[in-house]
This record gives sequence, structure tokens and C-alpha cells, in this order.
Amino acid sequence: QVQLMESGGGLVQPGGSLRLSCVASGFTFSAYRMSWYRQAPGKERELVARISTSGGMINYADSMKSRFTISRDNAKNEVYLQMDSLKLEDTAVYYCNTWIGGMDYWGKGTLVTVSS
Repeated sequence: QVQLMESGGGLVQPGGSLRLSCVASGFTFSAYRMSWYRQAPGKERELVARISTSGGMINYADSMKSRFTISRDNAKNEVYLQMDSLKLEDTAVYYCNTWIGGMDYWGKGTLVTVSS
């Protein structure tokens, strides 16, 4: 079955950096686009970034375009989110996502807390 497992979250000061990872299993990773979403307390889940199967097409939410970088390693079945210049408002649970056969699949999420 499809499994997505995020890691790399934690507590970081404003202006700091974190790198999130997501390990995928149960499907042909290289055949599907991958996404990162986040959900802040009291808010709806929102798209952070999306990457195509080969990594050649990438989309970011406008507020994160200049600070976040999504990448993938198809040999390792992993997708990454490098987050720089973190802000207080980046505090959220970050989720790995893929869409297969008309269904969304989600990891359990990893918590990122930006605080001084």
C-alpha cells in the first residue's frame, strides 16, 4: 500500500532553515508528481510546492516561492523541502502528498515550529 513518511521537522528560530524529507513506498515513485502541503493551527491545509515526475516542472505557493525549494531523488524514493528564511507564520504541520488513481495519499505530517 502507498505509504508516505515525513521527517525533519522541529523547532527553529525566525530566519533559520530546515530540510524536510519524505520517504515513499508502495508505488512507482518516479511515475507520480509529489507535493508538500502545510496546515497551520486554525487554518485550512494549503499547497506549499509541487514537483513533476522528473523534477523538471515545479510550482510554489507565492508566499514561499523565494524561500522554499522542493526536490526529489527518484533513486531513493524521496522528496525534500528545503525551507530557508523561516518566518513565524511558517509554523505548521507539513505533509507529503501524492495523487494516484483519483485518490490523494498523505503522510502523517511533521511539525515545524518557528519561534524565538
